[in-house]
Amino acid sequence: MFIKKKENFVCENCGEQITGDGYTNHCPNCLWSKHVDISPGDRASDCFGAMRPIRIELKSGEFVIIHKCDKCGAEKRNKMSPGDNMEVAAKI
Repeated sequence: MFIKKKENFVCENCGEQITGDGYTNHCPNCLWSKHVDISPGDRASDCFGAMRPIRIELKSGEFVIIHKCDKCGAEKRNKMSPGDNMEVAAKI
């Protein structure tokens, strides 16, 4: 079950200041994320590893980022947002 959390954060990969909208789960600049959830929005993970964008997939007309945790190896899928950096996505 998704839990909406409106949180601002500083990207630990590129240092960008991110203003969250309740659905923000990765940096729109570099597309990296952080392993903080078990289920979307629950903040129940105790890993806190950096999540590297490893590939982009197209599913039902939407782009999805596949992130892999550098610490524990978990993989998570996150929808891309309209403001995401498509030049970075094209290089993944």
